[in-house]
Amino acid sequence: MLASAKVFDALKGIGLNLYERRLWVALLARGTSTAGELSEIANVPRSRSYDVLQSLADKGFLVVQTAKPIRYVAISPEESLERAKKKLEEDSRESRERIDDLKSSPVMRELNDVFSQGLKIVAPEDMTGALKGRYSVFQQTDTMFRDANKNINIVTTPEGLNDLFSNHLDALKKAKERGVDIKIAATGTERCSESIKAFNSIADVKVVDEKEVPVSGKFMVVDGKQMILSLTNSKVHSTQDMAMWSKSEHASGDILDPMFKMIWARSKNC
Repeated sequence: MLASAKVFDALKGIGLNLYERRLWVALLARGTSTAGELSEIANVPRSRSYDVLQSLADKGFLVVQTAKPIRYVAISPEESLERAKKKLEEDSRESRERIDDLKSSPVMRELNDVFSQGLKIVAPEDMTGALKGRYSVFQQTDTMFRDANKNINIVTTPEGLNDLFSNHLDALKKAKERGVDIKIAATGTERCSESIKAFNSIADVKVVDEKEVPVSGKFMVVDGKQMILSLTNSKVHSTQDMAMWSKSEHASGDILDPMFKMIWARSKNC
């Protein structure tokens, strides 16, 4: 192995797949080389090495030398990472522009019609799914807050309060401006803590008396029609965070909403 497992893990963390990691490290060790030479050093099938090396070139990790045979030239790791970062930023900017163009185009009407017609043949209780990864949970939470019309009821933890503040404050403020009633019951936190005070202008916040109500998890209900129930605690890695989302009015309005009201009634004002 040309580099340690720690190096390969770090490269995996920035999005390089196994063959990309092996070939790039091999090229760094050689300086310049052909696909055949690198495939032998990196133990990557030769038939795959050309596509993988081109992928690395597209991402900014190496330079392709138009010779016969084609040779690949390494650049310093610092320069490679800087080029890769700029390429990601450019790709992200272009993707955002394409999405904005699509959102304002006539195509959106057709897409909305397809979605609306599809919903008519799906029972609300079938609109249920597992959310894996904190980012997926945050995305669905934000969508629910933006769609709220009447009320948002939340039971959360100190870590959950921080997540609400960091990731959903704008959506909650806009919901409040629409006249949505927002209630937050916080567990495991001190009364009148700074994190609670941050929500005073947009929500009614209470502290759960855990002697009265021994609960420490997280869930939220929007309009008695949608819910998210956390299935993991805050100690798990963000990629392993799991939650259940459902549009079932039975689960939302008949089970979790009454549970929230019970917790709210036994909680203390700040």
